[in-house]
Amino acid sequence: MRNLILLLILALAWLAPIRAQEQTRTLTHANVLGIGRSLQYDTYLSPMEYQGPCVSFLHESLRMTRHAAQRISFQQRWQAGFSYTENPAGNAEDYGGHIAWNGGWHYHWTPLPRLRLMAGGLLGARLGFLYNTRNGNNPAQARCAVDLSASVAAIYDLRIRKQAFRIRYQADLPVVGGMFSPRYGESYYEIGEGKWNDHVFFTHPGNALSICQLLTVDYHLPRLTFRIGYQNDTRQSHVCNIRVRETNRNFLLGVVKHFSVIRPSSPNASKTIL
Repeated sequence: MRNLILLLILALAWLAPIRAQEQTRTLTHANVLGIGRSLQYDTYLSPMEYQGPCVSFLHESLRMTRHAAQRISFQQRWQAGFSYTENPAGNAEDYGGHIAWNGGWHYHWTPLPRLRLMAGGLLGARLGFLYNTRNGNNPAQARCAVDLSASVAAIYDLRIRKQAFRIRYQADLPVVGGMFSPRYGESYYEIGEGKWNDHVFFTHPGNALSICQLLTVDYHLPRLTFRIGYQNDTRQSHVCNIRVRETNRNFLLGVVKHFSVIRPSSPNASKTIL
């Protein structure tokens, strides 16, 4: 019992400085609109590659946690997109849409005063569809997937003529997951007559090599931050003799807000700094 009490005292002594540092938390929220080009290739619907415009909306939040002396951050992203693509002959169209969520943690290093490196993992879920106007029996394809991704990022703070900029690059690579897929030539009516769990497959880089890359530049003003950037999101799979490749390349424009929130235990808890 005496040893247990001693361990509790040591644990409280170790946690005390962490709690004191956590009085002020930093939060970041970004809302970004993307416009670009989409490539759709799905052999369940067509052997040809379709290309056309796409639009997307991305909401991102980032907050520092109290863990590891405030070196671990939690990131969350919601994204919705829509695409309109045509085949090379121009006589058939694909309408596609998706909604995706990613959330996870990154550990931070600062090897240089203005450079921050981050590495961690993200849990993701994606739900979407692709509809082909030319097909009769199998006109649509449903897309549903969950995965665990390895994620790395680098942030560099730059000043040009007394103006502050922040450059960030992030890459997310799904490592393991699961996805839904029909078999080649099988209709969704046949799937409904059977077992849905027979169409859920384990995914890994060998059969579903995908990557999402994000490059952004933030321009800081006194109370607002503008963001421009570029996103290349490629999702691929080769399951049940069906090849799928979806690539969305978007130029991004939006706004970012940074918050410093003081915890209620602080005497100045009623103040929130934007």
